[in-house]
Amino acid sequence: MLEHRVLERLEGLTELTTWRRRLHQYPEVAFHEFETTKYLTEVLRSMDIEVSHPGETGLVGYIKGRGPGPVVAVRADIDALPLQEEKEVEYASKIPNAMHACGHDGHTAIALGVAKIFSGLRDEFTGEIRLIFQPAEEHPPGGAKDMIAAGVLEDVQAIFGLHLWTSRARGKVGIASGPVMAASDQFKIRLYGKGGHGSAPQQTIDTVVLAAQLINNLQNIVSRKVDPLSPAVLSIGTVNAGSAFNIIADKAELTGTVRTFAKETQELVIAELERITSATCESFGAKYELEYVKGYPAVVNDMEMTEFIKEVAQDVLGPSGIEKQEPVMGGEDFAYYLQEVPGSFVFLGAHDPQTGEYQPHHHPKFDIDEKVLPLGVELMARAVARYLDRE
Repeated sequence: MLEHRVLERLEGLTELTTWRRRLHQYPEVAFHEFETTKYLTEVLRSMDIEVSHPGETGLVGYIKGRGPGPVVAVRADIDALPLQEEKEVEYASKIPNAMHACGHDGHTAIALGVAKIFSGLRDEFTGEIRLIFQPAEEHPPGGAKDMIAAGVLEDVQAIFGLHLWTSRARGKVGIASGPVMAASDQFKIRLYGKGGHGSAPQQTIDTVVLAAQLINNLQNIVSRKVDPLSPAVLSIGTVNAGSAFNIIADKAELTGTVRTFAKETQELVIAELERITSATCESFGAKYELEYVKGYPAVVNDMEMTEFIKEVAQDVLGPSGIEKQEPVMGGEDFAYYLQEVPGSFVFLGAHDPQTGEYQPHHHPKFDIDEKVLPLGVELMARAVARYLDRE
């Protein structure tokens, strides 16, 4: 069986840490992954793997078997965050204000490991393995939609992806069918009042006080308008107003995010956001502009593919390694692939169980336990092999 051959080749896979650290040292933020893509192209071509470059920084590797058959895809995100690294390690980022603080360097190294394994097994399967190295997961509108529009999912019958999850210990994986990550939207509200001297507020329409009132009112949407059994988050991220201590501001701007799973809940929050902003501004005699941008949809795992990868994960990690993944309110543009192709997105534990120490994602001292990399390769490679074997 192909899966047995995968296990044999896992033992000779020694480059994972080297690949991951090279990527970690030279991170590139969303839509600027030019050198990253160049490096990955060189690695794939050294394995004699055919590549294409959808978009400016996208990359796809194609491993074709001895004849036609099913097409299965593995996706890795390759972008970093605009963040200055603070962890003192030999492989720390060499690029100012850029850092792999969400594990994408690990995801990419795992996909390269899958490529290395199957590059030597082409005569032992029929079909195709497609490795999607996607830019710009961290920055909506993201890279997935453009990759799909470029045809990376053409003929693909199943797709798998993973996220290294530092709040979970190495040796554990979170798996669930249905919604596992939220739709991720953003909004901006511009408030227009009437400025004046701080000593004469009666002559003004104070947008600072208006902003404070509006923020309080908006918090009632989730607590009093949304069904408690339908998760939702509305958070204000920035408030900007004013120029001096004794000037009442005539303008203010708020930005925030909305996270939901159900489309009905999303539409309810949007409607309430508009209604409450309008009513609050009217009560002050002010005007407003509201911009609402729908971001990534919810990540909804296919039931059949999730049960499939759960069985694989049990063989990799043992039954005790499987944990039910509770939905998280973070967003992920893997959602777009799942709207097109049956698949599953899983959460692989990435902190050292001996120490239990970790930093959360997007933290300037974020890191992963690199011993998780072979587990990630085994999980993805065995899932691919078993899928091809079953056809």
